[in-house]
Amino acid sequence: MVLWVIVLCALVSSLLGGLYVLGVFRRRRHNEPPLDKGTIPWLGYLLEFQKDSSEFLKRMQKKHGDVFTVLIGGYYFTFVMDPFCFGTIMKESRSKLDFRTSATQLVLRVFGYKPTEATRRIVHASSTKHLTGDGLTVLTQATMESFRKLLLFNLSSGKRRVWQEENLFHYCYNIVFRAGYLALYGTEPPQGAGNKEKAEEQDRLHSNQLFQEFRKYDRLFPRLAFALLPPKDKREAERLKRHFWNMLSVKKVWQKDNISGWISDQDQLLAENGVPEYMRNRFMFMLLWASQGNTGPTAFWLLLYLLKHPEALQAVRDEVDKVSRESGQEVKAGSPPVTVTRDMLNQTPLLDSALEETLRLVAAPMLVRAVLEDTSLRTSSGTELTLRKGDRVALFPHISMQMNPEIHEEPHKFKYDRFVNPDGTRKDFYRNGKKLKFVSMPWGAGVSTCPGRFFATAEMKLFVFLMLSHFDLELVDEEEEIPAIDISRWGFGTMQPVRDIRFRYRPRF
Repeated sequence: MVLWVIVLCALVSSLLGGLYVLGVFRRRRHNEPPLDKGTIPWLGYLLEFQKDSSEFLKRMQKKHGDVFTVLIGGYYFTFVMDPFCFGTIMKESRSKLDFRTSATQLVLRVFGYKPTEATRRIVHASSTKHLTGDGLTVLTQATMESFRKLLLFNLSSGKRRVWQEENLFHYCYNIVFRAGYLALYGTEPPQGAGNKEKAEEQDRLHSNQLFQEFRKYDRLFPRLAFALLPPKDKREAERLKRHFWNMLSVKKVWQKDNISGWISDQDQLLAENGVPEYMRNRFMFMLLWASQGNTGPTAFWLLLYLLKHPEALQAVRDEVDKVSRESGQEVKAGSPPVTVTRDMLNQTPLLDSALEETLRLVAAPMLVRAVLEDTSLRTSSGTELTLRKGDRVALFPHISMQMNPEIHEEPHKFKYDRFVNPDGTRKDFYRNGKKLKFVSMPWGAGVSTCPGRFFATAEMKLFVFLMLSHFDLELVDEEEEIPAIDISRWGFGTMQPVRDIRFRYRPRF
């Protein structure tokens, strides 16, 4: 009899524990945000959220207000849609709100890399050294050389001004990815004197092959991040990860010429801190995606918006031509390609605004913090709320800020000069008469701000600067609508189109 009582108690305990894990007993406490667990235990709203995060959050905001808690795949997420709260959340100490917990889990799942405290210190120090200041000047020069090799190498071949036709998304993503890869990971060393041309051809061939495999992985990325890949795609993702661990292995990278200091310094420091070689190979893959996963798609949207808005295209082209002339260069028949410097990129307020406007429209990162202890949050209306220990707090600036008509007039329209005053200074933005600190957050904010944002910006501006300087550009079908975005990629940086769009280009002179 005693045995049966023990067994029964164990079964009841297991049942209650299971129900607790599934979220059955979760109740809203005093001063907590509205709670919505959905109808499916544990899963909650995972499937709906993964299908279209933006529409789901809009519906929840309309139902519950600017702050609400929902169950998604076993975790409770409190979404804060009040932009005046963003600064408080971003500045909160890591002892209360920690961005590393979810980031560590994601990095391990999608890249096979397990970050350490040493890793974070190394990335921060190396990025500060090589992706800003003088280091950024050197890297911009290397990227310019990569674009010369990929984009401009046959301009002086004597060919007539014949239109060439391409898919715009593939073209932009391909060229920008490869230029960034070569600038960061190095170039093929010439095998003997006079073999520079052969080495450059190898760079073009190898970087293109790498891009093709990268795109395969990139297409699987959203479902991999949510752990929703079917078995066949999961096997393909594992194959691709092993491929990149091999192709980007430290042994192969160190055989290259012109490796960037950002790459070499980080690998040396990781080795000195005892990180094994196989894990450093995985780190190299993570750096590739982090540095090149969003720049090409953003360049696509920027060129597309300019092509769909002729007045914007002409204004930005006039600006880059003026900057070239003032630098002592001019694109004309028989002239060498323009060499764009970092100083020249700092003289383009209209291009800056057009890029920021593009990011406002298509950049949709989700910023997540783990709540390590109960934390108080005051909304702009004065309501005091409590974020519960063990939950996640999440921001989705694309809805609450970037597409908010109270902040950006006609938010769905592309206005190339939205962020710049007539005198070239940056505009201020307000909501309800109060000036906003954040009006667009494509790079994140606070301690989790993207450390490579200045290099990424330089890379994209450099590409567009060169395209507008050296080529006539037009859409094959000028009446074709701007393609819709791929909603499966909400929360993962720059959005991608559901279909490509044809364009053509030819040398201007």
